[in-house]
Amino acid sequence: MSHPRLQAACAAASLLLSLVVLAACAPDAGSTPSSTPRTTSTATPSEGATATPGPTATATAGADLPTDCRAILSDAVLADLAGTPLNDPAFGPSGVQADGSLICIWADPAADTTHLTTTITAINRGPALEMLNQLAADEGFTCYQPDEGTRCEKTWTNAQYPVMDGRTLYWRDDILIDTIYSNLAPTGYTSAIVESLFA
Repeated sequence: MSHPRLQAACAAASLLLSLVVLAACAPDAGSTPSSTPRTTSTATPSEGATATPGPTATATAGADLPTDCRAILSDAVLADLAGTPLNDPAFGPSGVQADGSLICIWADPAADTTHLTTTITAINRGPALEMLNQLAADEGFTCYQPDEGTRCEKTWTNAQYPVMDGRTLYWRDDILIDTIYSNLAPTGYTSAIVESLFA
């Protein structure tokens, strides 16, 4: 099965099989926010996240990537994030990257674990579906197909603090929205980005 189209077809078929098995409707990344207050200290946004990293971005002609972390969110989501710093230099690279991807880091450098990091990249169908299928098969992500795209998500208890961590991925039209969060999950966050990009 070395032919690219055959590989892509196999990946898609495999993902569809996973979707049938995992068809239960999963909540939005923001439907289980924790009311646990922020703790003070320092940490990186990736602390406690065990999810497999995404593939290298593959630029495609049809992908129209955003350039503004605030403009892709609704007023309601921005209100939930009010007071949370965006793209603080303490957390490393953020904003528009050299490959055109956008990294949005909502986190306070003084908080131990409260953070939300979204990376929006261009990636072709084959590699994207292969990655999502692997997350469903190997790491127990729940996948389904809302809003003409494919969404996979999973939550878990933080290893150090009594808060929920999670990861939500959404792929459509050669764009991947990949969010890792801890104790910060505004209601409708991913849906707001999807509406902004694809409406």
